[in-house]
Amino acid sequence: MTVPPTDDFSTPSRTPAQVLRESRRRDSRAKRGRVLEAVRSLQQSGDKITHAAIARAAGVSPWLTYADGVREHIEAAIRQQTDPRAPRASRASTASLRIDLDLAREEIRKLRADREHLQHNARLQLGQQLDQIGATDLTTRVHELTQMKTELETRLSAKTAEAQVLADRVIELEDELTAARTSLRRMIRTENS
Repeated sequence: MTVPPTDDFSTPSRTPAQVLRESRRRDSRAKRGRVLEAVRSLQQSGDKITHAAIARAAGVSPWLTYADGVREHIEAAIRQQTDPRAPRASRASTASLRIDLDLAREEIRKLRADREHLQHNARLQLGQQLDQIGATDLTTRVHELTQMKTELETRLSAKTAEAQVLADRVIELEDELTAARTSLRRMIRTENS
């Protein structure tokens, strides 16, 4: 049972949870297919069929062999094998076993390539999400700093204007002081004469 590869990250409308759910479903279908293939293989070879033997042959956990949809096939194969009236399955030829092995290897190669492709896409998407989070934080910080700069410029402008008023007042007071001294000198001269 070959599952065609799909590019789960090509459609932006799917959430990561949906992608993960689909990946798990695909993985579950592939494992169940391997279990059913193992049942057929053990039937053809005439080896004793047990849940543990099926799990070993399919490379899956033994609990999967007891799941609905799989257990019935295994139990039917066990019943057929233990029924003395059932005909013995003929042994598979070496050539057919080699073909099965080659097909299994090819499917494994494809599944590994699909897995690597999905991991690469997941890394890219996570990187983009991290970049977006970082960009949002930076944008917020730049906005805050811009507001602070504007406030400081306003305060600086106000203080500069205040300093100019005070400088003008100092000049005015110095002029008044100079005028008062000059007037005081005249008065002293007038009094002395």
